[in-house]
Amino acid sequence: MSVLDKVNFPQDLKALSYDELELLSHEIRDVIIEVVAKNGGHLASNLGAVDLTLSLHRVFDTPKDKIIFDVGHQSYTHKIVTGRKDRIFTIRQKGGLTGYPDIFESEYDSLNTGHASTALAFASGMAIARDTKKEDFNIIAVVGDGALTGGVALEALNHIGQVKQKLIILLNDNKMSISPNVGGLSKHLNYLVSGRPYIRLKEMIQAILKNIPGIGKYMFDVAKKIEVLFRTMMVPGSLFDELGVKYIGPINGHDFKEMEKEFAEAKKHDFPVLLHVVTEKGKGYKPASDNPTSYHSSGPFDIENGKFIKSGNKPSYSKIFGQTVARLVAEDKSVVALTAAMPEGTGLDAVQKASPENFYDVGIAEQYMFNFAGGLSLGGLKPVIGVYSTFMQRSIDQIYHDFDLMHIPVTVGIDRAGLVGGDGPTHQGIFDIAMLRPLQRVVIAAPKDENEMQHMVYTAVNSGKTVFVRFPKEPGQGVPFDQEFKEIPIGKAEVVRDGKDGVILAVGPLVYRAVIAAKRLAEEQGLDIAVVNVRFIKPFDRALVLEYINKTRYLVTIEDGIRSGGFSTLIRELLITEKITDYRLLSLGVPEETIPVATREELLDKYHLNPEGIFKEVSNFVKKDRKNGDG
Repeated sequence: MSVLDKVNFPQDLKALSYDELELLSHEIRDVIIEVVAKNGGHLASNLGAVDLTLSLHRVFDTPKDKIIFDVGHQSYTHKIVTGRKDRIFTIRQKGGLTGYPDIFESEYDSLNTGHASTALAFASGMAIARDTKKEDFNIIAVVGDGALTGGVALEALNHIGQVKQKLIILLNDNKMSISPNVGGLSKHLNYLVSGRPYIRLKEMIQAILKNIPGIGKYMFDVAKKIEVLFRTMMVPGSLFDELGVKYIGPINGHDFKEMEKEFAEAKKHDFPVLLHVVTEKGKGYKPASDNPTSYHSSGPFDIENGKFIKSGNKPSYSKIFGQTVARLVAEDKSVVALTAAMPEGTGLDAVQKASPENFYDVGIAEQYMFNFAGGLSLGGLKPVIGVYSTFMQRSIDQIYHDFDLMHIPVTVGIDRAGLVGGDGPTHQGIFDIAMLRPLQRVVIAAPKDENEMQHMVYTAVNSGKTVFVRFPKEPGQGVPFDQEFKEIPIGKAEVVRDGKDGVILAVGPLVYRAVIAAKRLAEEQGLDIAVVNVRFIKPFDRALVLEYINKTRYLVTIEDGIRSGGFSTLIRELLITEKITDYRLLSLGVPEETIPVATREELLDKYHLNPEGIFKEVSNFVKKDRKNGDG
């Protein structure tokens, strides 16, 4: 019988010996490796947090005590030991567990955390609420060193040090976010890791001074005053101490006895403490520990050799985006690429490797990144940002208040735009069109394929405008590439299939799915449906759309995003403004609901955005209209 067989809930951990705990950690790592090899997911971060998570659940009394995992991509062990062991192989699958904590999934999940740097603010608020209600339980915020670079985390630290509530901050330091961490905080934490012996020496000297008869207290007070003058150079943890948060560490994140001793001590304090726990990302699986960036969020792989299982030979839109920017940088050194801790994810590692002087990774700091890009632009450079749609949401104020009002030219590649498979509700890129469309001067582009995308990025960089180019997380169409860049007229759509009975206005790569559906409608229903590649959502091609509205009866909009406020809303507004009443409109897109965990293709099927779904929706739409006697 394995140790894991005996563990179903946190209480079961408390009865284990340290030898059994070591065996359990190996067994859990094997399960995590097997799960991610099959389903894809976050491997390196989860492997590094196994021992830390087990120690937390042994020392603290969950779910009464609240553990909040910042980001949450390291929560697989937490799920395994909190009643979800039997469902762990469903993680990231349709109808299965989410890849992140989810308050609707388990009482042990205190917060939905799919975006970085939020845990400290929530933990602080929860602590104040607990104290106001005179309740008695611990709150532990587990924050990675990468998440600590986020502005909201630093704002929270500043306030926590001010109000000084009872709160435990566990800094999981593996020197990585998704890619290696950057910036001053990362250097400071590296310095702290090497400073543990000094802390012990300082504590020993303080104890000796205090115990000198007669003058001990006086000497101790003098020593404390002198310490203020040089501790920012000499004493690890000074940054946190100055903020009003007691620093404890570094602590070995793979030593159960050391962690449990320090965690138990931290429970005794009635003020905020930060436990600096050092872990190894990817521990227990050599390919992941050797290359934690590739195994941060990985696809399925072969456990024996660590090689990823490719689903096809078509390059991703992210890769083509990065290669295009790298080529633009090579041709024009005023082009500068920026990312927020995601060079590999956005494809911009191509620039990082080829032209490091034209590349900036600012860490998990999207708001700063946008303002930084604005400064580069005002200084005469041509910044290109690569950011996931779900993370761009954090920078809406910068986009509204700064870029749009000041007419600042910046190119933004919106990666993972639309429905995103695997990661669940926190990572869907369905809101970018609705958020950006009301802005006066921005351009929103959506290429139908990877060849058109390279031309759009080229057009954007040289347009002198704020341009957002959105593309999904899926392989490209496999189309041939033009050797030379060409400019695409901003605001001009493209007719990819003509027709007299109706028109499908399709956004992005959904164009290809619409063409397949239109061909089938012609063959099986005798419907001659045109397909238009919208290309530009803002400004959109009013003349072409009105032309089709005036000569066809059926109008269909298809977008990989939320319908409310999206492209379909734009068309409805046009019809109202132009006082057009003789039409039939069908809008396909994402409704206002929480997106479940599923693959991208399963989600496209759910919302009828694949060829089969488009065919059925249009066919039923026309049949219903004709049955009512209007056709």
